[in-house]
Amino acid sequence: MKSSNKYISVLSVQDKNYQYFDLSSAGTNIKRLPLTAKILLENLLRHSNEQYVQPEDIQTLAKWDTNSSSQTEIAFVPSRVILQDFTGVPAIVDLAAMRDAMLDLGGDPNKINPLKPVDLVIDHSIMVDEFGSKDSFKNNTEIEVKRNKERYQFLKWGQSAFSNFKVVPPGKGIVHQVNLEYLARVTFVEEQQDALVLFPDTLVGTDSHTTMINGLGVLGWGVGGIEAEAAMLGQPVTMLIPEVIGMQLTGKLPAGTTATDLVLAVTQQLRAFGVVGKFVEFFGAGVKHLTVADRATIANMSPEYGATCGLFPIDEQTSKYLALTGRSQQQIDIIEAYSKAQGMWGSEAQEDAEYHATLTLNLSEVVPAIAGPKRPQDRIDLDHASSAFKAWIEEQKALAIAPDDTQQGRFDSEGGPLRETPKNSVSCHLNGQDFELNEGAVVIAAITSCTNTSNPSVLVAAALVAKKANELGLKVKPWVKTSFAPGSQVVTEYLDKAGLSKELDTMGFNLVGYGCTTCIGNSGPLPEPISEAIREGQLTVTAVLSGNRNFEGRIHAEVKANYLASPPLVVAYAIAGNMNIDITKEPLGTSHDGKPVYLRDLWPSQESIQSIVTDVVNEAMFTDKYGSIYDGGDVWQNLETVDANIYDWPDSSYVKKPSFFTNMQAKPEPVKAIEKARCLLKLADSVTTDHISPAGAIGNDTPAAEYLRANHVEPKDFNSYGSRRGNHEVMMRGTFANVRLRNELAPGTEGGFTRKQPSGEQMTVFDAAQQYIADDVPTIVIAGKEYGTGSSRDWAAKGPLLLGVKAAIAETYERIHRSNLIGMGILPLQFLPGEGAHTYKLDGTEQFSIEAVKAKQKQAKVKVLREDGSEFSFDTDIRIDTPNEFEYFRHGGILQYVIRSLL
Repeated sequence: MKSSNKYISVLSVQDKNYQYFDLSSAGTNIKRLPLTAKILLENLLRHSNEQYVQPEDIQTLAKWDTNSSSQTEIAFVPSRVILQDFTGVPAIVDLAAMRDAMLDLGGDPNKINPLKPVDLVIDHSIMVDEFGSKDSFKNNTEIEVKRNKERYQFLKWGQSAFSNFKVVPPGKGIVHQVNLEYLARVTFVEEQQDALVLFPDTLVGTDSHTTMINGLGVLGWGVGGIEAEAAMLGQPVTMLIPEVIGMQLTGKLPAGTTATDLVLAVTQQLRAFGVVGKFVEFFGAGVKHLTVADRATIANMSPEYGATCGLFPIDEQTSKYLALTGRSQQQIDIIEAYSKAQGMWGSEAQEDAEYHATLTLNLSEVVPAIAGPKRPQDRIDLDHASSAFKAWIEEQKALAIAPDDTQQGRFDSEGGPLRETPKNSVSCHLNGQDFELNEGAVVIAAITSCTNTSNPSVLVAAALVAKKANELGLKVKPWVKTSFAPGSQVVTEYLDKAGLSKELDTMGFNLVGYGCTTCIGNSGPLPEPISEAIREGQLTVTAVLSGNRNFEGRIHAEVKANYLASPPLVVAYAIAGNMNIDITKEPLGTSHDGKPVYLRDLWPSQESIQSIVTDVVNEAMFTDKYGSIYDGGDVWQNLETVDANIYDWPDSSYVKKPSFFTNMQAKPEPVKAIEKARCLLKLADSVTTDHISPAGAIGNDTPAAEYLRANHVEPKDFNSYGSRRGNHEVMMRGTFANVRLRNELAPGTEGGFTRKQPSGEQMTVFDAAQQYIADDVPTIVIAGKEYGTGSSRDWAAKGPLLLGVKAAIAETYERIHRSNLIGMGILPLQFLPGEGAHTYKLDGTEQFSIEAVKAKQKQAKVKVLREDGSEFSFDTDIRIDTPNEFEYFRHGGILQYVIRSLL
């Protein structure tokens, strides 16, 4: 066994001695290493006795060669794991099923148990069913618990059945904000062999925005639920030594701009540069001018700019934030002492760091902006927003026109038969008011999401905009569905204390819940008259939200254009009521004395915002609210659950024993070739996990709805796909069923449609998949660039597996999705650089055969048989990047690998 004693040093803090794994003992110039590399190196030193860490791994990382991309695989063991309920329920379902599998194979089921601290925060289930009233929060919470009772009972069982597993009940906050304000340690103190050992707080989470914690100087990122489950069970996360991109921040944000404007600028620049799969580290004089809340806003959106993470240093701002949020002075002293001892404190620790590339952003050049209508990186200067929207509308109309008006069987942009020309407006009556619902109408305005509701400055700014609007007599337009869903109970505490909650209430932004809501598609139904008008006129309407995601079909099925904006701009657009209005030049409305009111009349000064934040946000608020974070009140406490180590699977439409381990053997079968596979879907660029994985509302005419009705579930109780992630029968039926998915194999349609081969019959993806499975025909997916962009959804891999998909061939992959595919035993192949389906004129009607891949094999040949009998082949890169990943693939998935290794 290798000895790690040579790496240990002793640090004294407040007359108490602590051991730590000293980076300087690695025998290199540590100053050359970026902070992220230092944290990864410490992780290797601390686990150097384990078989998955080799001496050469430590040496290679310590040398830190930025001149070439590393092909060295290293192991990373996170200190803890964090889950949210959408992704957490299937993770715990899998653990429960793994216990059954262990029992069936003659093993000890209690070996299936988290070995690291695991926290699950219930925050993804609340929906905006009711809004605009003082009872919205109360009523939405009651509806949430009623809808999700079976899921919550299951999670409560898991909390008692598994060790190291805690559940934060609903109504407490958004997982990432709870993590930032309470769960994060920054530096762990752990007793090991009669010694107190210090090491960095690191984590992985089953939500892509786990990266928000990077703003606190804690290294963590999102992984698929599959990979997180393995981490819980003691398996290391394996990866190649990453490239680290440095982003130097200079200057200071100008007055009138927000952290939201800044993060949209960062997202645009980094996405354009290309940081997919890379680590980003922020440094420079500008960092000192950013609060932890500002930093967290930027770190949160790492998935939007494509990076694995976006890390900030630990410094005085960190200590200030930790004190504000109620961390003890002893803990803060330990964090400071340890960070300085390891050369990880402040921007001075980054002065000599060597990055693979460096970018610069001058904060003083940031201007107000929004992003949309479909992607977070599509930033638009606010003064160009209306003209950009108008141009986009014209593009959409041009696309909807068929090239030949005499052609039969044409389809509109919604996938239905081409109807009359869409109208520009439709008369509407709602809540006693008559009005015209126009093209571009803002029908959803939501202050929501982890990105911005963690930041007191932007929330106070939003409330001050509402206050001024109230004073001038402005109202939100009657067609706008408004909502306010902060990420923490502390938010309402400081807004109440400042007397600002009532201002948001008066403007219609009443509290609807503490959760993700609109940002993840839980926007709830639009008022029926609004929905009818949209359908009647085929109107293109918009949503404005302070979120991080605006992908197609995500926010609401009836809303085609979605824009990300700061909370104060959300309020402004709710007043303006239409995206066609240039809110930088045109009036938002008319005051009670008949005068036009402009955005500049409502916008608060930076001094007034900061004065309120300083006066009302204090430590007592955090210690009070987080003192009872695990108390769920009567509703949670009264949930009945069974005290047992093995789950007794009930007859439930929410939680069902998955079929992943059915007929599993103690040893894996050899990897087989894929013979004469059919293409299930042929997809273009930027197909996201939102397109692949079931999300949002369950439509009445979908295979999932058909299944639920057959199981006596009424449409009013369908709930969302996200809430039913614990039932594989629902989820496999909703895979590739997003209303905005365009399958090139079924041209002229949107949604979950394909053409089954060789007949060419059009049907749902689910029905086609079932027929292929019945006929013992394997299937593949062909895709373009950035396949699997977006959330770290394990069902984007689980669903395809259950539909019989054996391989994907894409031009490029997003990091988490590629990993998830391997984690479920699906082979990820990549067209050679510059190539794609277009290179070989693939239309999806062909048959595909792929050779059996072997460990360390870099390329695989794909043989193609066309309908006319002609044959050819092409080479692809095998995107199984590490030996560990091949082991997972060979076993048919990471969970099967873990079970077999524990037998």
